[in-house]
Amino acid sequence: MRIGEVAERAGVSTRALRYYEEQGLLESDRTSSGQRSYAEAAVERVQLIQQFFTAGLPSRTILQLLPCVDSGTSSPEVFAVLEAERRRITAAMADLAAARDALDRMVEIARHPTPEHCPALREPAEPARDAA
Repeated sequence: MRIGEVAERAGVSTRALRYYEEQGLLESDRTSSGQRSYAEAAVERVQLIQQFFTAGLPSRTILQLLPCVDSGTSSPEVFAVLEAERRRITAAMADLAAARDALDRMVEIARHPTPEHCPALREPAEPARDAA
């Protein structure tokens, strides 16, 4: 099957398929003219790779998991990898929530500026007087 057909059936771009190959996530054969040729199973594999990406996994982690998918077996190491990825995503979510909260404070300050936060609203300092 040619790259365009796999891309269409899997719902991804041909660029994505090339990227998956570069990362070692997907394999293709080459025709005598150098065009990529994929097995029928490539469509399902690409859909699985998409599910991993949707779950927030980077390609290097997906590469670690695919042998388990291919063999139909799992190991404590695989679960450890998945749990570590979940912790990473949870920490990223906490960081994003903190950034959102800081932005909310900035919006509130912008909507209701006070002299504390806006130097332009402060009373000008009185000029120093000469003691003569």
